[in-house]
Amino acid sequence: MAPAGFPVDDPRPGTRGSIEAPIRQAGAMSEPIDLPAALDCLDEPWSPRTVAVLNDYDIRVVKTKGEFTRHRHLETDEVFLVLSGSLTIRLDDDEVTLGPGQLYVVPRGVHHQPVSVDGADVVLIEPSTTINTGDTPSHLTAERRLD
Repeated sequence: MAPAGFPVDDPRPGTRGSIEAPIRQAGAMSEPIDLPAALDCLDEPWSPRTVAVLNDYDIRVVKTKGEFTRHRHLETDEVFLVLSGSLTIRLDDDEVTLGPGQLYVVPRGVHHQPVSVDGADVVLIEPSTTINTGDTPSHLTAERRLD
C-alpha cells in the first residue's frame, strides 16, 4: 500500500498511484513526486531513499540529524540540496553551511562529513551505485532503497 500522502488509486507495486511507480517507470513518469510526502515516510535520519532515477543517477531524499560518517566518494561528485533546516558539510580545510534552497557539490575524492544539529531534509543526486558512506563503511551504511 502507498504511504500517507501518495495517491492511492492502485497501491500495488509498479502501478499508477504506487510510491514505486515513478521508480519503475524512470524516463516515463506519469505522476509528480511529492518530496515532503516521501520524506514523511522516512523513520530514521541518515537513511536515504531513492524517489526517482535520472539516467544512471538516483534522486534520493534523506532526513539528517546529528553527525554522519566522514567519508569520500573516489569515483563521483555528490550533490546536496537542502529543502528545510540547516546542513553543514565539514571538509578537510573548510566547512559549508546550507539552508533551505541552497545546493552544494562535493567534488569526487574530497573527504566530507554532513552534520545537522537540529535536522534537515535533503535531496541527494548521485550515481545509482553510490554507497552513502563512500570509502568508510559504518553502522550508517544504507542499502539502496527504492520502496
